[in-house]
Amino acid sequence: MLITGARGQLGTALREVFPEADGRDVDALDVVSPVLEYRPELVLHAAAWTDVDGAEERPDEAAAVNVTGTRNIAGLGAPLVYYSTDYVFDGTKREPYVESDPPSPISVYGRTKLEGEREVRDGWIVRSSWLFGSTGKNFLRTMLAVGAERDEVAVVEDQVGCPTYVGHLAEATKELLDRRHGVWHVAAGGECTWAEFARAIFEEAGISCRIRPISTEELGRPAPRPAYSVLRSEHDDAPALPHWREGLRAALERLL
Repeated sequence: MLITGARGQLGTALREVFPEADGRDVDALDVVSPVLEYRPELVLHAAAWTDVDGAEERPDEAAAVNVTGTRNIAGLGAPLVYYSTDYVFDGTKREPYVESDPPSPISVYGRTKLEGEREVRDGWIVRSSWLFGSTGKNFLRTMLAVGAERDEVAVVEDQVGCPTYVGHLAEATKELLDRRHGVWHVAAGGECTWAEFARAIFEEAGISCRIRPISTEELGRPAPRPAYSVLRSEHDDAPALPHWREGLRAALERLL
């Protein structure tokens, strides 16, 4: 078993759940030209270009990792677990997206992840949402850092998703391997805005920092984001993840 992106936040969580896997890191650049001394029996493909705004400025590089890289990893000939994103949807539905909903990405990042999905011929496409954990670069760790330095932080209040703890996603992956191949939505229970998530982080961590809600337009990021990207599964046997607030507490136990 091979885990790509093994040093990233999701890869780190996968290594804990699958200690028997090859823990060598095939990172986001390595997947473009993978060099392996063996043919794996299964690949957990967590390596990806995840810089949403950077993808707008460097679309060819994002495509090289998310599309060409996935094609090359799929070319190893092993069943593949490909981790995708809620950003393959445009956010106009206003109720949870299920697997049969047609994707319509509005950013370069979303388009490259969707194109990556189409490179998977044998395996599972796992769409998840707003990943966070105790390692790597993510919203939780950013909020803990800025909350310790400031009295107030501005956070977007007009985007809704389901923050998903990577530890729970990794555990769900083990369960998913007993399911049929195809597209699966695997995300935390509940939903919230980024501002509500930030407020919960400060409450759980005991940080006295105020949240100033702002709009996506006020934030002015290069890449558009879906206004609503909550994921739910229409499969009766889909893994059920805990509520995002439980995931937050689990991550904070490792950090604080």
